[in-house]
Amino acid sequence: MEIRWLEAFIAVAEELHFGRAAQRLRIAQSPLSQTIRRLEASVGADLFERNTRSVALTPAGSALLPMAYRVIQDLALATAAARAASGAVHGTVRIGFSGAFNHLTLPVLARTVRRELPDIDLQLVSRVRTGDGLVKLRNGTLDIAFVGLPITAEGVASRLIARTELGAALPVDHPLADEASISAAQLADDDFLSMPMDGSSSMAEALMRCCIAAGFRPRVTQEITDPYIMLTLVAAGLGVSVIAEDLAPIMPRGARWVRFHDEPQYMLHGIAWMTDEQSAAVSAVLGLSEKILPTPAD
Repeated sequence: MEIRWLEAFIAVAEELHFGRAAQRLRIAQSPLSQTIRRLEASVGADLFERNTRSVALTPAGSALLPMAYRVIQDLALATAAARAASGAVHGTVRIGFSGAFNHLTLPVLARTVRRELPDIDLQLVSRVRTGDGLVKLRNGTLDIAFVGLPITAEGVASRLIARTELGAALPVDHPLADEASISAAQLADDDFLSMPMDGSSSMAEALMRCCIAAGFRPRVTQEITDPYIMLTLVAAGLGVSVIAEDLAPIMPRGARWVRFHDEPQYMLHGIAWMTDEQSAAVSAVLGLSEKILPTPAD
């Protein structure tokens, strides 16, 4: 009897459908059926009742299932113990990021993890705005998320990793595009492009905060979910926006970042994670992040 036979058996027992079990195991249905037949031959009993409409466990299958779980669990514990004794950190860490806003922070973190923690399977999930990241952290589909700060979410911890000044994103033919600096109040009559204003984007909240500090509420004519597309539409002349200075180097042709000479407003970039018990892999990545993405001094 082989471990993979038991893994196939558990998949069919949980799905009660050979097609779905095959998809879950990422194999074709025919090899899966052959594996189950080998297992049945090994134990000397039918494990499933099959017909054209349904699959059900036989009494022998029902008796085997808890034992199969036990074997798989014992194997996982043995593997974890061996890995711990070796001193290497293994596991999977899923990191959510928004794309353009993390072009300076995510690459350096990912490269360092792959170099210094090679046994960690790093899975990167794109197009994750702050609100999405908090939801995914709490439902367990992410381990770490790049977010805008501050955040208020029960059970979620966060740390500041960058503080960048806000300025204007203008089309190059805008009357103020060639100025060395402007006041945000000078944009009060412009149409604004923004990330979603539904509370899911910290960049949208920063835009609103900056404009209100300048004495006006922006007239947002279009909300865009992708930050680079938003900047592309600025370059196309469809409006202006307020963005952090760290996006200035990747502005599309036809758009320009212009500093505000008002009281500075900042975009606060951070990482967030759940405060409950973490895997060794997540703890290792968080520890490494403190070295390569330290909290900036006030």
